[in-house]
Amino acid sequence: MTDATADTAPRSPRRGLLLGLVLAATLGAAAFAATYLGLVTLPLAAVGHGGTASAAGDGKADLPAFVPVDPLIVSLGPAASARHLRFEAELQVDPAHAGEVRHLLPRILDLFNSYLRAVELAELENPAALIRLRAQMLRRVQLIAGDGRVQDLLITEFVLN
Repeated sequence: MTDATADTAPRSPRRGLLLGLVLAATLGAAAFAATYLGLVTLPLAAVGHGGTASAAGDGKADLPAFVPVDPLIVSLGPAASARHLRFEAELQVDPAHAGEVRHLLPRILDLFNSYLRAVELAELENPAALIRLRAQMLRRVQLIAGDGRVQDLLITEFVLN
């Protein structure tokens, strides 16, 4: 009887934890090796981020086109501490519509000039306001250009002097 009670001694919880850690490390190493050796391909690797396959074949159709907007100098008024705002931007457009957007540049320049003159000087001087200004101008450009033509507005110069 004493032999039967000796075999049922309680196990240490450390043994189960150690076994779990060893098993997790082994499975992680096996998954890494399978991915690294190319036995398993991840979905992101096959979609053109430097992988072998691309959705459009050569990947050039996925690249956006950029239409530069002529620099603007907006006078701020006599009460302003700064006299002028120098603004320059580029429009990220769908490559198929780049010519149409270039054709609309005089209207877009008029929009930027009118909008920036109407903005309060305190808002122009606030660095955090640039995000709001950019979003407002982008939405207005999208309304002028039409749906799906202009994807983003990149402000390349915004200087108060």
